[in-house]
Amino acid sequence: MEEKEKSIHETGANRESEPGMDINSDDNVAGTMNLDDEFPAESEIERLKSELDEQKDKYLRLYAEFDNFRRRNAKERLELIQTAGREVIASMLEVLDDCDRAERQMMTGDNLEQIRQGNQLVFNKLRNTLQARGLKEMKSVGQRFDADLHEAITEVPVQDPALAGTVIDEVEKGYSLNDKIIRFAKVVVGKQTSSGE
Repeated sequence: MEEKEKSIHETGANRESEPGMDINSDDNVAGTMNLDDEFPAESEIERLKSELDEQKDKYLRLYAEFDNFRRRNAKERLELIQTAGREVIASMLEVLDDCDRAERQMMTGDNLEQIRQGNQLVFNKLRNTLQARGLKEMKSVGQRFDADLHEAITEVPVQDPALAGTVIDEVEKGYSLNDKIIRFAKVVVGKQTSSGE
């Protein structure tokens, strides 16, 4: 008989642990809740805090590194802007020296032909120095008007219909630097006159 009760008791205990069984006992409900499942252990919290601190440290280091990079970049850019024309200016100093000599010669010299030749040499040296740096002069007179290259100042009537829309005169030369236009040519463009004019 005891064995029978014991097996019934064990069978009932097994049934209570089976899924889908209805358990009405308050003792059994309280027994199934585990506080460790709801709240992580203290060691887990410490580990997470440590990881968070490590990530914060990495973030602060990365931010500081980026800020230093940004400042260094801004400083280099400012220096580049300030010294961008240094090479060109340095190459122009020789021409400036020649201009000073030509000016002294004009003040003291009597021979106009020598002064004219000296000035022509200075002008040629200036042009050659700028061309060596990539400056090119645009040829406009006699060319068809092109709004991408020219800035029309005015139009003048022309008798020859072939000259209509053509650059007749150049008020200010246009220049390109390394094939990029840095100044448009200011030009006078021919327009065809009507037969009544």
